[in-house]
Amino acid sequence: MIIESPIEKNLSSSMRISITTSLASALHSSAKTTRSLSRPKTLIPFSLSTMAAATATETPAPGAPAAPAGNAGTAAGREAFRQSVVNTLERRLFYIPSFKIYRGVAGLYDYGPPGCAVKSNVLSFWRQHFVLEEGMLEVDCPCVTPEVVLKASGHVDKFTDLMVKDEKTGTCYRADHLLKDFCKDKLDKEPNLAPEKVAELNHVIATLDDMSAEQLGAKIKEYGITAPETKNQLSDPYPFNLMFQTSIGPTGLSTGYMRPETAQGIFVNFKDLYYYNGNKLPFAAAQIGQAFRNEISPRQGLLRVREFTLAEIEHFVDPEDKSHPKFSDVADLKFLMFPREEQLTGKSSTTLRLGDAVANGTINNETLGYFIGRVYLFLTRLGIEKDRLRFRQHLPNEMAHYAADCWDAEIECSYGWIECVGIADRSAYDLKAHTEKSGVALVAAEKFAEPREVEKLVITPSKKDLGLAFKGNQKMVLEALEAMSEAEALEMKSKLETNGEAEFQVCTLNKTVTITNKMVSINKEKKKEHQRVFTPSVIEPSFGIGRIIYCLYEHCFYTRAGKTEDEQLNVFGFPPLVAPIKCTVFPLVKNEQFDTVARAISKELTSSGISHIIDVTGTSIGKRYARTDEIGVPLAVTVDSTTTVTIRERDSKSQVRVKIAEVASTVKRLVEGQSTWGDIQWDYPAAHGSPEEENNPEENA
Repeated sequence: MIIESPIEKNLSSSMRISITTSLASALHSSAKTTRSLSRPKTLIPFSLSTMAAATATETPAPGAPAAPAGNAGTAAGREAFRQSVVNTLERRLFYIPSFKIYRGVAGLYDYGPPGCAVKSNVLSFWRQHFVLEEGMLEVDCPCVTPEVVLKASGHVDKFTDLMVKDEKTGTCYRADHLLKDFCKDKLDKEPNLAPEKVAELNHVIATLDDMSAEQLGAKIKEYGITAPETKNQLSDPYPFNLMFQTSIGPTGLSTGYMRPETAQGIFVNFKDLYYYNGNKLPFAAAQIGQAFRNEISPRQGLLRVREFTLAEIEHFVDPEDKSHPKFSDVADLKFLMFPREEQLTGKSSTTLRLGDAVANGTINNETLGYFIGRVYLFLTRLGIEKDRLRFRQHLPNEMAHYAADCWDAEIECSYGWIECVGIADRSAYDLKAHTEKSGVALVAAEKFAEPREVEKLVITPSKKDLGLAFKGNQKMVLEALEAMSEAEALEMKSKLETNGEAEFQVCTLNKTVTITNKMVSINKEKKKEHQRVFTPSVIEPSFGIGRIIYCLYEHCFYTRAGKTEDEQLNVFGFPPLVAPIKCTVFPLVKNEQFDTVARAISKELTSSGISHIIDVTGTSIGKRYARTDEIGVPLAVTVDSTTTVTIRERDSKSQVRVKIAEVASTVKRLVEGQSTWGDIQWDYPAAHGSPEEENNPEENA
């Protein structure tokens, strides 16, 4: 599941390596010619102040995006950049607040036409990259989930955040967010803090997840934290369950919840999926769907919302063999990793080879490492910048007790490092929990070529004695005894032999009962087995699609000079893979012959399955280019004759001349990744023009 990282490091310290790498890459790319269909490398809009000074005197390459104005390394600079991005997104209807005419509801957003197209393209590529290429089984389960399912998974009892209230207005806030914001604000705005105070505040940020309600409350009082808007006193923190509760059916007697994640639908269907897969492991099931979390105080736009899209994979594997046959395909990948040792010693993320990280035990096993590599390839092919993507290992205080290893793919944006994908080895916890609660064995089997003699622990409950002691609850106690792990059974055996009785927690009854040595016998026996029955482990990559898309918006956004000295034109440099519209078709001037050609080209593009728009309004070509650049359209076909046309590439603004009959096939090659813009420039003659001519098309015509 996607949960916000408890430590988003102070920008001025932990982002140094990543941002410096970004700057070096940007300076390098401006000095060379690229053959790829991609935007020119931009200066990161929230670089350190020294980087801003270093780049202030640099002369931009022709056609390169302009650097953000002001000191982008400051909080104000980051906020200005973010507002520029968000204003463009909302103005061009990528997304808007839901129910806006009724003043909206916090944490709910509507995707407009270009936003829907970007999301659809991201999900289509996710299916291609994971479901199809990895041979996964895709399912689609209901959003409404019965209480018993989420009771077994632990969500009913434990899916909570600690909340505080404004004691006068009743406004609610997440306690850990208030404390974290206070600490980060101090670190950002008070550079002369004593080293001891800096260490203290960083320690508080790093240990937020470990704090109890009492500890959080004590810190809030110690620092004098009050309600942000009113400055009123706050209540003591108390737990608030994040699930939306509902009732199933008209009687109101069957409690349900809107699912907080999609994973549980896969777990409860394991038995049928295992059978569908020919009773073979490993296999993976995948699901894309809506999830719901009643956030206490939604903020940060698409990054923290109450309804969102998750894409989750549950890869079931033998716990005794977590190797992966395709690991060698990704072993040589190198990217930023942030192992827990570096975090605990105050170091920064560093570039590591994936194969080495698995070999030396930094990453627990090959299957987990394989999915980390596949996630890296997925994100970077979408358009996420490599030097603003890192994989951070969970600290001990973040790890569930049952988890073998967990990593988050974090993407750097104006809000800092944001967790967008969680990749976890959850061991066998989920299937065991549902086995115990449902009484249905969610297990797999390894058949032996020859029978094996093994020493096995045999648990034999006495139905008669259990019935006399527990009457109507006999079945639940019996099932709980039979579902005991070997360690639990041996511990009970020792207590029974010593004391004649043992206390035993029965989850389905939600209470502890006393078991006597008459009620159960526990012995080790030698048996011949034809198969090994076991509960599979689960490797779970979980993708927050909205978070990925928002970070993609920031990574792809830049500005460049317009017609006048003060004019700045906004551009989304989306790769063709995710661009909401792949191509535009423009007659250069209002002319019936050109309009006819434009409509014929549009028909061919439609037949080729290429999303496009046609604009025959007669508005200046420069304005039409600017309009479509602002929504990220990578290619523009300009009709300026009845035999050939020009195709313009968005980021370089360079053009080639192509025969009308070849336009659709040329565009298709580009948008499907079969050719780069450099390949097209090699194949077709250049159509000479200049940025000035784009702004004065009538003169050019």
